[in-house]
Amino acid sequence: MSGADPEPRGSFLDALKRRTVSSDLQPPVPPGLRQATAYAWRLLVIAAALAVVVFLVIQLKLLVIPLLVAILVTALVWPGFSFLLRHRWPKWLAIIVTVLGTIAIISGLVWLAVWQITREFGSVRERTTQAVEQFRLYLIDGPLHLSAQQIDDGLRQAGSFLQQQAEVLWTGALAIGTTLGHVATGVLLTLFILLCLLADGGGIWRWTTRLFPRAARPAVDGAGRAGWGTVKSYARTQLLVATIDAVGIGLGAFLLGVPLSIPIGVLVFLGAFIPFVGAVATGALAVFIALVYNGPLIALFMLIVVLGVQQVESHILQPILMGSAVKVHPLAVVLVVAGGAMIGGIAGALFAVPLAAFVNVVAVYLASKAWQHEGEALASRDLIWQTVPRERARRP
Repeated sequence: MSGADPEPRGSFLDALKRRTVSSDLQPPVPPGLRQATAYAWRLLVIAAALAVVVFLVIQLKLLVIPLLVAILVTALVWPGFSFLLRHRWPKWLAIIVTVLGTIAIISGLVWLAVWQITREFGSVRERTTQAVEQFRLYLIDGPLHLSAQQIDDGLRQAGSFLQQQAEVLWTGALAIGTTLGHVATGVLLTLFILLCLLADGGGIWRWTTRLFPRAARPAVDGAGRAGWGTVKSYARTQLLVATIDAVGIGLGAFLLGVPLSIPIGVLVFLGAFIPFVGAVATGALAVFIALVYNGPLIALFMLIVVLGVQQVESHILQPILMGSAVKVHPLAVVLVVAGGAMIGGIAGALFAVPLAAFVNVVAVYLASKAWQHEGEALASRDLIWQTVPRERARRP
């Protein structure tokens, strides 16, 4: 016995635990790489979930598209419907007036377009034939100095190409019957969903919130209401902008003597709901019709009208009308519309902006826990584009 107390067993184990064992064969992972990996696998899980959602939406497009159309139409007619309710109209009467009024407006626009097309089709066809013949003479007598044989060979090759594609075209024609059946079914389903949303939209939303855990219901309810407010603001202002664009371009075509001015206005109105893409496509169509029917000079004036209306929309209508509701950033809109078109075609381009605006507001609402302090506005600087009405400064 040396008289020294033996070292307690516990302190020996603690020393072993504190000992750091390192190996040159397995160096420690850098903290930055660990953090990047943690983000990476979470992003992969989110991407996989989104891929599953997109796949299900594509598979159920015959149900999803009517549902989205009904929601968008509900947002469009909501100001008129709520106006009738505020003036103490019976709810059933307000629904009938709103739905029948919407159907009457759409039917009237379609009837006007078809009426003018059937009325001026013969004249447009004759002038188109003359324009093609003039273009043929220009190719022969112009700076290209093409011969009639070369032009005929080019036309023959084009006809041969169309003949080769005849089987594909015929297959598509045979599929029109099924497509028309799908369209008719979608229209009826859209009308039914619209009636349900107008009649009991609040009850449907309350039932939806009850699908979530009780603790999450306040957040889901607040986020959904914030997103719905954004969609209503977008639909209301976009409807007004589309109307002004259609009247401006259609009236310009009428004053310049361009045929089919009413169908052009209707197409501009419908195309305006697809930002940028729709305006460019419908404007180009108006200029093309003016070029074929009226000649280069009128086509130039038509181009000036189209560009002028689009400039008015970009610099006046957007800041004034949409500045207090949905101020869409051009870069975000272009990317969202392009992505929606690649995924879902025309339907994807149509619903891309309202869906992105809805998701944007919902995400910020949940991240900021706004349901815990209702009344505080969302921080607009955190949004890709401003989707919350801005408070206007009160004049003294």
